[in-house]
Amino acid sequence: MKPSARPIGQLWLREHYQLPTPAAAVESYVGSTSRMTRITGAQTSEMYPLRYAVDDTLEGHLRFAMRYEPLDMGVISGVMRAAAQTEVLEWLTREPTSQYARRAWFLYERFSGHIIDIPLPATRNWVAALDVDLQLVGPARRSARHHVIDNLLGNERLCVTVRKSERLVSAIASRDALRAKAQSVISAHDASVLRRASSYLYTKETRSTFAIERESPTPMRAERFVRALHAAATFAPDIESLVKLQQTIVEPRYAESSFRQSQNFVGETLGNDRERIHFICPKPEDVDDLMRGLRELFTLLANTQTDPVVAAAIVAFAFVFIHPFEDGNGRIHRFLLHAMLARHAFTPEGIIFPVSAIMERERRAYDDVLESFSKALFEWIDYDVIQGTRLLVRNATDHLYRFFDATAMAEYVYECITKTIDKDLIEELDYLTRFDAARSAVRSIVDMPDQRLTLFVKLVLQNNGVLSAAKRAQFVELTDEELSAMQLAVKAAE
Repeated sequence: MKPSARPIGQLWLREHYQLPTPAAAVESYVGSTSRMTRITGAQTSEMYPLRYAVDDTLEGHLRFAMRYEPLDMGVISGVMRAAAQTEVLEWLTREPTSQYARRAWFLYERFSGHIIDIPLPATRNWVAALDVDLQLVGPARRSARHHVIDNLLGNERLCVTVRKSERLVSAIASRDALRAKAQSVISAHDASVLRRASSYLYTKETRSTFAIERESPTPMRAERFVRALHAAATFAPDIESLVKLQQTIVEPRYAESSFRQSQNFVGETLGNDRERIHFICPKPEDVDDLMRGLRELFTLLANTQTDPVVAAAIVAFAFVFIHPFEDGNGRIHRFLLHAMLARHAFTPEGIIFPVSAIMERERRAYDDVLESFSKALFEWIDYDVIQGTRLLVRNATDHLYRFFDATAMAEYVYECITKTIDKDLIEELDYLTRFDAARSAVRSIVDMPDQRLTLFVKLVLQNNGVLSAAKRAQFVELTDEELSAMQLAVKAAE
């Protein structure tokens, strides 16, 4: 970056108002340079020549941001809380019909909680709060007072940013093809195979989501979670339903009757009363209002106008960042992915995409997407660890969890679903088809009892088409000639 370049847009606003919030993913600079984009990791720097320069005012830099940048809800909400009402009022009085002034007015009243006393403008032109060319938006709701279409992904209690990254735009463009592929794979198999595959995939998702937490559920807890997954399409995250779900999945002595009342954190013990903190949860007094925001956001995103995978990612990760329970948050977070996908009928009927299996198998990628949010918080949280086990947060932090960039989470969930369809779904259906063919072929040689037949085929498939010498003793009734023919039959079915 050239020394002469200076901040413009949201970066200037964030610095000018000294906002205690993480940087926006896209930051802009103006100076003696040509127009260019520089990407470093998750950070994008946009360089603009001097003709883009603006006055160093709220109006100048917010107008620039609304024209050229995806609006970061953390920055924008912070600006609206920090700005003087007169800054917006003077702009609106001077340009009452300007789309930028009206958008600023709408955003100010939404996030500051203050109403600007001004005669309503006579304009009849509607303008969207967020530019659909710069970022993903929520369902359109009309704010008649401002003549602004409220297309925020949330409201003042919980509102996220989802940028139109190249990776996400590509994923969304392939969404219908992805679902069609899953449907095509399913349609190619008979009902018997699908029933067994469905049972396996639900069980696999259950085992994997517990395994991520390094837990092994009892058969009863696993069965209860499978039943919950089957009913995910009707799930709504009200407090009663969430508490009931939490009680279903955790060890009974850790079941809770309400949201947590103490400060929580995610970390690991290093010994000598020392903890390595990975994630600091919201303060307990903020949880109820954040969860109200989550319920409202869930209802909003269940609307069919919203991309189902993006909606699922937003709701699921917002929940785990709020961390409303002492235990069970991760499993409920992954459950909510399925609840939103099922609400949108994105998952084929009777089938589940075992995304937790991908998360468990590729744990580093899962941790990376969680840390893309959690690591940025530490700079803005004033906290102490007391006696190695308790954490005290000294400053206001609710805004850090209300407003965040969910782009990386949406990209990640799309990737998980794609891998699930390409690997887990196809492999399981193909395996069951080959297994049935092998059973039929083996039975034509020796008409074995069902359980013996199933065991034989499993053992041969697990050992690359050969019954191991150690297992041969389990089938002493078979002659060597029969065994050889049966092994060849299994191989032919693969």
